Amino acid sequence: MKKNISDLRVAALEERAEYVAERLSLVANPKRLLILCELVNGEMSVSALQSQIGLSQSALSQHLARLREAGMLATRREAQMIYYSIADPELEVLMAALYDAFCRET
Repeated sequence: MKKNISDLRVAALEERAEYVAERLSLVANPKRLLILCELVNGEMSVSALQSQIGLSQSALSQHLARLREAGMLATRREAQMIYYSIADPELEVLMAALYDAFCRET
């Protein structure tokens, strides 16, 4: 029996369903979503993120740690400052799709 392209797409998703679901659950948190929206524009320091997002430093650090542990964010240290950036190209694609679907002005 010959498989069509949609069957192949479903099979590919079945193989990656756990991975995709984990990523989406991390992004589904409103504060983490805002953090990622800020980082799509480029690297930011923790203090800049804190002022943009409006979280306490401890709450922001917890969200950043979860995203970093999942491999979604990269860090760079410069003296006392820590800078965060998106490390996962798939995440950049996802954020662009979310923006197009929900934020683009019509």
